[in-house]
Amino acid sequence: MLNAVNFLILFPFLMAVIIGFLKKASPLRSAVIIIGGFSIMVTAIYVAVNVLTSGDTSRFVYLEHTHVPDMLVIAGEIFLMGLVCFLSIKYKKYYAIIFSLVGTIPVLWMDLTGKAVEGNTHIRIDTFAAVMYLIVGIVGILICIYASGYMKDYHHHHTDVQDRSNYFLALMFVFLGAMFGLISSDNLGWIYFFWEITSVCSFLMIGYTRTQEAVDNSFRALWMNLLGGCGFAAGLLYCNLNPELQISNLSQVTHTSAPAIVIVPVTLFAFAALTKSAQFPFSRWLLGAMVAPTPSSALLHSATMVKIGVYMLIRVAPVMAGTLTGIMITVIGGFTFFAASLLAITVSDGKKVLAYSTISNLGLITACAGTGTTEGVWAAVMLVLFHAVSKSLLFQTVGDIENCMHSRDIEDMHGLIIKLPRLAFIMIIGICGMFMAPFGMLVSKWAALKSFVDSGSVWLVLFLVFGSGSTLFYWAKWLGKICTVIHQSFELEDTTPRSEMVSIFPLTSLIVIMCFAFPWMSGHMIQPILDEAYHTSIPDVIGGSDIIIMMIMVAMVFMIPIGARFLSIGKNSKMTMSYVAGVNAGDDRHYIDSFGKERALYMSNWYMTDYFGEKKLLKPCIYIATVLVAVMLIIVVGGAF
Repeated sequence: MLNAVNFLILFPFLMAVIIGFLKKASPLRSAVIIIGGFSIMVTAIYVAVNVLTSGDTSRFVYLEHTHVPDMLVIAGEIFLMGLVCFLSIKYKKYYAIIFSLVGTIPVLWMDLTGKAVEGNTHIRIDTFAAVMYLIVGIVGILICIYASGYMKDYHHHHTDVQDRSNYFLALMFVFLGAMFGLISSDNLGWIYFFWEITSVCSFLMIGYTRTQEAVDNSFRALWMNLLGGCGFAAGLLYCNLNPELQISNLSQVTHTSAPAIVIVPVTLFAFAALTKSAQFPFSRWLLGAMVAPTPSSALLHSATMVKIGVYMLIRVAPVMAGTLTGIMITVIGGFTFFAASLLAITVSDGKKVLAYSTISNLGLITACAGTGTTEGVWAAVMLVLFHAVSKSLLFQTVGDIENCMHSRDIEDMHGLIIKLPRLAFIMIIGICGMFMAPFGMLVSKWAALKSFVDSGSVWLVLFLVFGSGSTLFYWAKWLGKICTVIHQSFELEDTTPRSEMVSIFPLTSLIVIMCFAFPWMSGHMIQPILDEAYHTSIPDVIGGSDIIIMMIMVAMVFMIPIGARFLSIGKNSKMTMSYVAGVNAGDDRHYIDSFGKERALYMSNWYMTDYFGEKKLLKPCIYIATVLVAVMLIIVVGGAF
């Protein structure tokens, strides 16, 4: 098993090196990505299945002499710091140097002087790590395979951008290697190293086009994530300078009356997680990531970057139960969920809607983890699973629609069900996976509501209720636009290459399968996570009655349209023209205005920008969240000193 884990960590880095030397957009490069990618996927599934079916994950803990890997980690930290400093000087963004030095130098000092007091456990694969293996190994690899075909089309349509697709694809595999390393590590020093790799990789991917906008957005992502890295380094330093803690891994922190000496590093780790998961006030870096090619958005939003933050929060969730840190994290997450869902209503750019949706859903996951309750952790893990698959599919589909229509604006997607029926059908499944019954996102919100009610917070319940309402609003608008057949709704040429469908079809199938496998996932994947996190046997969060209700919802999804079809047999149907505030021209696509002229019918969504658009709402939300984060750090961390 250890050999398989080492393969998952090291082989993606080797793949990155190989891809860097291959010819751009060649069949050999595609073959290498597919063969290497599926090798990683199969290995990740093998490790995850072995862990999930073992019944006892305590045997997947490895105590090793790691002098050589430790030296490599130190060298890697120095390299990352040097790279950040070099690029910051090159682009005259000197502030990034400060954050890099402040975060890295204390960690290097601890490693080089022997001040670190962590134990010998470096690798631990428990149930939660196995679940994350499945997300990274399946969703992440499918995105990489999708990217191999997408980048060729991208440079065909963006001739002004220098073709550095090998560099871009190599970064994606580095990302995956860092993710496998992070979720496998039981050593906080190693976790910090892989944490920083993802920060630098996201910075390099966002700046891919080298335009001024891309450079500015990439450095915004860099300094915000390096700020979180400083918080992580401070938590690591606090642990190592207090030998009585003996904290060698996050899973050793229990939920039983955590003293202040434990809450301080947990608070610092939670702060780092807020930056990584793009919670307010750190959300702008994820919005700025849209300037990069679509595969980077799919990877950052679904399988890697932002999932690290919520992964860390779920790890420390039992410690935060009933603490001020937990309360503040829950409030910040709930506020982000509500505010980002409102902002998503006011934009029509497809990728921007998905970005706000990601921030919103991560806010809900953050809020669930902050409660520290079993229902909250259950909902958080289930949301992570469904969000990873659905959001990856949606980003890929939007990217293909943009290549076919040369636009990703939702207003240009009217009649998409006629224009690009295959992509429209896939997008409908992805959108349904985000908010409709019986898909897991909706049922997970039910568990989240229960955890919020149990926490006794009226504000959290209001955040969830109104945030869910606005979520329904912007997804329903998008669905309506896709399915509305109006003028110029004629079929277009679907230029999506087969290599991209190799990724899109499995993700579409996976959403449907997860819908039916929901009860099994709860019992065999999430329930063991709760047992391990709380060190006791936890009653099933989803009971028999809940499963029956879910099965009824599944049946109704198919029974309603089938029943409606049978009821219409033998009935005479009558075509009724739409009322269009004028005389219908007879084709239901034109009308006669008051001057007797024929005009084309056009239906547009209402974006409510006058009420809570980005110009009105974004900055106040950032200010409010900044105050909340500052209060948490001052009271918890400052109070301890």
